Amino acid sequence: MNKSLYSLMLMDEVVDEIDKLALRLNTNRSNLVNQILAEYVSVSTPEKQIDSIFRQMEELIGQSPELVPLVTPNQLSMSVKSSLQYKYRPTVRYVVQLYRTPEKAIGELTVNFRSQSPSLLNNMASFFVLWKRLEDNYASYYFEPGALRYELSSSKFVRTIAVPKGRRYTEEDLSKAISGYVTAFDRIMKRYLAGMLTEHDLELQYLAYFRNNNYLI
Repeated sequence: MNKSLYSLMLMDEVVDEIDKLALRLNTNRSNLVNQILAEYVSVSTPEKQIDSIFRQMEELIGQSPELVPLVTPNQLSMSVKSSLQYKYRPTVRYVVQLYRTPEKAIGELTVNFRSQSPSLLNNMASFFVLWKRLEDNYASYYFEPGALRYELSSSKFVRTIAVPKGRRYTEEDLSKAISGYVTAFDRIMKRYLAGMLTEHDLELQYLAYFRNNNYLI
């Protein structure tokens, strides 16, 4: 949905209350007015759609005792916290961002991690490289060329989120797909870092997720 600049004559008192409400909702005046008018005339905005997806994800991911979802209203991203079974229990934070105007990709998943342990950081980097290799081998065929992109640095792993070519997902489909991906990623990563999975075992675990999931993402 495109946005254009319009001029409106509003009462100062109304604008004051709008600004107060926008501050409480962590948004801005224009976005809040747009949402209020869209709701009044029954138009579903991208912000409303994204918020609906995140709310459904919060419920789905919240069923896992390993993950703690955090959704802030009127934002284009949500986060999920997880703890590793490792000395000092370092945390991993997943940030799911959805684009307001998607093209090949509809958003991205960022895995943020920090640790003072070189061995843990090396093992995590190895896992991310192996995970990308598996997706290149098994998943990339289902997506438009260039839809899946990856980035690995010393403290984060980024992977775009896309819908398979020729498929249309509802808000419920997207919430299930992204929730399932994050949950599977977290579960398999923890097992690999704990030394419970060899590279071959990791591949089998990934294939189990890949083949049993109705909604790839």
